[in-house]
Amino acid sequence: MAASPAFSIPATAARLAALPPAAAAPGRIYARPSMRPPLAAAVAADRELGSGSTSPKGWQDGSSLHSRPARVAGAEHSVNTIRAARFAQRLNEEMWHRQLAGDLLEAVPRVEAAEALAHNKWEPSSSTLTQQQLWEVIRHDAREVAASEPVLASFSHMTVIMHSGLDRSLAFILANKLQSSTLLGTQLTRLFVEAYEDDPSLVEAAVADLQAVVERDPACDSHVQPLLFFKGFQALQAHRVAHWMWARGRKSLAVALQSRMSEVFGVDIHPAATLGWGIMMDHATGIVIGETAVVGDNVSMLHHVTLGGSGTGTGMRHPVVGNGVLLGAGVSVLGPVVVGHCSKIGAGSVVATDLPPHVVAVGVPAKVIKRLDEFEEPVKMMDQVSGFILDFII
Repeated sequence: MAASPAFSIPATAARLAALPPAAAAPGRIYARPSMRPPLAAAVAADRELGSGSTSPKGWQDGSSLHSRPARVAGAEHSVNTIRAARFAQRLNEEMWHRQLAGDLLEAVPRVEAAEALAHNKWEPSSSTLTQQQLWEVIRHDAREVAASEPVLASFSHMTVIMHSGLDRSLAFILANKLQSSTLLGTQLTRLFVEAYEDDPSLVEAAVADLQAVVERDPACDSHVQPLLFFKGFQALQAHRVAHWMWARGRKSLAVALQSRMSEVFGVDIHPAATLGWGIMMDHATGIVIGETAVVGDNVSMLHHVTLGGSGTGTGMRHPVVGNGVLLGAGVSVLGPVVVGHCSKIGAGSVVATDLPPHVVAVGVPAKVIKRLDEFEEPVKMMDQVSGFILDFII
C-alpha cells in the first residue's frame, strides 16, 4: 500500500523542523495513535531529523546546540529525536490505519441479519456432554468441593448433591440468589421448576452455556464452578426464564425478575431480548442488553458490554449480534446494526454501523482493520487484543 506523499518520512521530518516551540512540549499528543508501522520507519524519521540543521535545543529556547556542553547537548538531542520519531510514527500509523480500514470496508460485503444467525450455529460435538453426563460430572465436582473444604460441605449438599437433576439444582440456586422480601424463595423455586418442565430446551441451553464457560474461560477449574459461583452464567439462566415468561404474556413478572436480576448480578437484560445457545458472559458486571436485541449462538462478551437501542419508535431498535462473535470488555453496539458472524470487536470500541463477517473491528467509532480467515473463530480464543494492539511505547 503506497503512502500518501503528505505522510512520507522526509516530508514529516521537514514539517517537524518547522514546528513552533510549543509543539515540542513534553507530553503533548500530536495525533491519535492506532497501529505501529515497521520500526524502520521510525528509525528513518529519527535519522532524517538528526541530519537536519535545526538545533533540537532551539525548539525550546532558540539557543544553539554548540553553546552548551557536548554531554548535555547530546542527551537533549537524543530526547528530541525520540520525540520526533514518535511523532512520525503516529502520522504514519494514522495514515496506515485509515487506508487499511477503507480498503477492507470496500472489499468485504455486508451481511444480512438472517445470514449472521445462520452460520456457525451451536451444535453438539464429539466432546459435548449430554445433560445427564454433565450432571454426573457436576455432582462429582461438588462432592470434591465438600470433601476438600468442610466450610462448603453443607452448601455443596444443598445446592447440588441433594437434587435429582440439573433443572432442580439450577432452580434452587437461582431462587435463593434472587429471592427478596417480596419475591420469596419458595415462590421463585416453583416458578423456575414450572418453566423447566414446560420448556426443557431452557435446561438444554443452560447445558450449552455451562460447557461454553468451561471451554473458553481459563479461570474456570471445574464444571460446578459456573453453576455455583459465576454470576454471568447465573444471570443468563435467569434471563432465559424471564424470556419464557415474557413470551407467555406474563410480562409484569418477567420485568420484576429482570429488575431483581439487575440488582443482584449487575446484569440488565430485557426479558424480550432473544439470546442463543452457548453464550458466555465473562465477569458480566455492567452488561446491558436492550429489548429488541438478538444475540446468536456461541457468542462471548466481557464486562460492561452494551447492546443499546437508538430512538423511541417501535420496531427493531437494538443490534443483531451474529453467531460466533467476540465482544471485548466495554464494547458498545448501538442501534439496529448487524454484526456479522465470527467477528471480533476490540475492547472499548463503539459500533454504530453494520460490520461484515470474519473481521476485526476496533475504535470509536469502530473501523474494520483486519480480515479473518473464514475458518477462524475468535470466540474460542477469547483474545480481545491480538490483531490490532501490536506494541506500545510507554
